[in-house]
This record gives sequence, C-alpha cells and structure tokens, in this order.
Amino acid sequence: MLHRGAAAWAAGDGAAYGACFTADATDVTYAGTLYHGGTEIGRAHRALCDSFLKGTRLDIDLVDLRFYGGDTAVAVTRGDVRKSSAKPGRLGKLATYTLVREADGQWRIAAVQKTQRKPLLEALSFRFRPDTRPAAN
Repeated sequence: MLHRGAAAWAAGDGAAYGACFTADATDVTYAGTLYHGGTEIGRAHRALCDSFLKGTRLDIDLVDLRFYGGDTAVAVTRGDVRKSSAKPGRLGKLATYTLVREADGQWRIAAVQKTQRKPLLEALSFRFRPDTRPAAN
C-alpha cells in the first residue's frame, strides 16, 4: 500500500496518492501542515505535483511493521523526496503510518506523521547523554 502511494507520487498523480488515504485520514507533513481526508490530501498533492514536486519521486524504506489484529497496522519508514532522475541516497525523513483495512478489503492510510531527521542534533544528544541512544542504533 505504501508503494502504491509512492508510485502515484512518481506518476505525478495527486488524486491517486490521495486515494491511498481513508476518507477521514490525517496527514501531518514534515513542514507541519495538517491535511484532513483523502480528498483534501489528493487535492493538495495534485497542486504540489503540478508545481514544487513536479518530476520527483518518493523513496521509502520500511523500518518496522506491526499488526494489531487483522485490520490495523503501524508502519515506520525512512524516506525522502528527490528528483526522478536522481540516484538513490540517504533517506532523511521518518514517517509513522497508521494503516487500516477498510470494508472493501483495501489497506489505506488512516494517519501519517512525518519528521525531518536531524543527525547532528541526534549525535550531540547521544554524545552528551548516551542513555538517550535507542537500542536499535
């Protein structure tokens, strides 16, 4: 399902991207913008794909996926937006997705929160307060 969204993004299809979300979804961008519902998310991304994001792709790497019952999951990804012609590189954003399987059997995004990673701030925190380092690092 996340790859379906990335494919819609790469195609510049904001409406198809919005269709990956539930009707009452929330999308919190790394810039702090809050969108409500797949229709609004699609409309906004259509405008973005026609301007600032034209010719870009969304690269995603799944870090963690946990299921809570048969119809709910939480996914954590690393990702980034880059020009379609760019070579793969470091993925500097993190996103947490709440995914639900709807009545039609399709998985959709009910909520997503994106964060820009700050490696220097992380390194300083880990150096001066080593107990802040996650076990996975």
